[in-house]
Amino acid sequence: MATKAAAKAEGKALFDVSPAALAKELAEVREKIERGAKLLSALKEDEIEIALTPKDLVFSADMVTLHRYRPIVANPLPIPVLISYALIGRYQMIDLEQERSFVKKLLAQGLDVYVIDWGKPKRAQRWLAIDDYVNGYLDDCVDVVRERTGARAINLLGICQGGVFSLCYAALHPDKVKNLILTVTPVDFHADRGNEKLASGYMNLWTRATRDEDVDLMVDAWGNLPGPIVGFSFLMMNPVANIGKYTTDLLGVIDDERKLKGFLRMERWIADRPDHPGEVLRQWLRDFYIHNRLVKNQVELGGKRVDLRKVTMPVLNIFAAEDVIVPPPTSRGLKGRVGTSDYTEIEVPGGHIGTFVGSKAQNILAPRIVEWLKARIER
Repeated sequence: MATKAAAKAEGKALFDVSPAALAKELAEVREKIERGAKLLSALKEDEIEIALTPKDLVFSADMVTLHRYRPIVANPLPIPVLISYALIGRYQMIDLEQERSFVKKLLAQGLDVYVIDWGKPKRAQRWLAIDDYVNGYLDDCVDVVRERTGARAINLLGICQGGVFSLCYAALHPDKVKNLILTVTPVDFHADRGNEKLASGYMNLWTRATRDEDVDLMVDAWGNLPGPIVGFSFLMMNPVANIGKYTTDLLGVIDDERKLKGFLRMERWIADRPDHPGEVLRQWLRDFYIHNRLVKNQVELGGKRVDLRKVTMPVLNIFAAEDVIVPPPTSRGLKGRVGTSDYTEIEVPGGHIGTFVGSKAQNILAPRIVEWLKARIER
């Protein structure tokens, strides 16, 4: 207000829209684009590669592979960490760039890290259910890590949908999980309902207006949901911002080599969207989003009920303050529902993906996880 008042008092316009000022601004934009065009033309393919932290294949089954990241400290902590990402994206998000790699920060802190790559489902995986992932692939990977390291139980770190799989696994196989770490993981899918002060997740809002029959119709028609359709649904969560991303946002970084490379690496990850297995999607939307059966202990996998009270190991639950994909209340809904008294919550700044690539969140995430794990090892 003071600025406007001062400008008015001096008889000046708040914005200079004279022909000379506009011509100058257009010239600056043109020069910026020209510099950006030169940067783009000089970039090589290997300069925007992602997931470069060295790792080794240790197990595979169907399209699923298990990798161990090569340790970068002399003596890693004795109990390994297995990372389970979501099916709706590729695990490379945790290793997007060397200078902002979540997994590299874990390695630097002395963790022995394994990661599951769920791969790209084909038509043959159309009928796979969540049970196949939790009691099948995830259980196989856990057993491989246990056998390789000699650990009776391992640390399990789940991200988003992979966090739900990890939570279910910990409830069904508590003897194999030493510590459970959940990041941006939905648990109470209806916890954001009825509070206008909280940002409701777009997926939560959509699915609450969806019937079981609608889900059945979609899955029966598509089979596996194509990756581009999954990606488009995320774009439609905030269409205005996503339009701006490819115009004004891109223009803002186009002549900054470091920022431009970061932008392109993110786009490379976004474009590599796998298809989503049909039956997993049916169960995911109906049991979890629509009917909220997880917090009611009503989800059944492999003929067994997933009872969250069977989660008796220490739990670290991390959520993002500005997450509109998994709103904080849906993650915090886990509190008081597990069977352990050793339960910790940590809030990190930023949104869903920013948890792993944002500079503010990165300064918190890996150090706090390692600090939490080390405290329980010492204990």
